[in-house]
Amino acid sequence: MVVIGVSADPPKKQKKFVDKYNFNYPLLCDESHEMLESYGVWGLKKFMGREYMGISRVTYILDKNHCVRELYEKVNTKTHACDILEDIE
Repeated sequence: MVVIGVSADPPKKQKKFVDKYNFNYPLLCDESHEMLESYGVWGLKKFMGREYMGISRVTYILDKNHCVRELYEKVNTKTHACDILEDIE
């Protein structure tokens, strides 16, 4: 299994985040939002009455042929890791 994260942040900011949280998987930087838009995770968001462009927290599980096997559009941060482990077993 390969885990890859994607963020719109620049590489320098991403590296600080990875170092701070001691991530053991790669986090890609998509400052142009090209990949984020192609996966449908970059768009209009709302928070406290404000609208802004941002990234949605979504998880895709792909099979060996790179086809989407599972999609998590509503991520519960408290149970998400366990939910994924159940699905890939």
